[in-house]
Amino acid sequence: MARVLIVEDEMLVAMLIEDVILDLGHEVVGPAMRLETALEAVETENLDFAILDINLAGKQSFPVADLLADRGIPFIFASGYGAAGLNERHRKAFVVQKPFAADQIASHLSLL
Repeated sequence: MARVLIVEDEMLVAMLIEDVILDLGHEVVGPAMRLETALEAVETENLDFAILDINLAGKQSFPVADLLADRGIPFIFASGYGAAGLNERHRKAFVVQKPFAADQIASHLSLL
């Protein structure tokens, strides 16, 4: 069972992702709805994977992605912007485009 951090500022989307993760038999950490909360979770929680929205109430989640990458914790972005919204460091990161299907999340978690 993996511990999966959800970083998403829209409650309904966060709940959808949470349901998918729980249905797959994994444990949910969060959701972290703000950048500062997400950074704190990465620093204090034992995580196996993370799903990051790029835009968190007007702030980008790239500092969270940086910290996850530095710690060797795999993650994907879930974004309405698609790959076009990524910064240079994370240009090759996996992105699931919103709206996404549950099997898109499941396929990434199956690699753990």
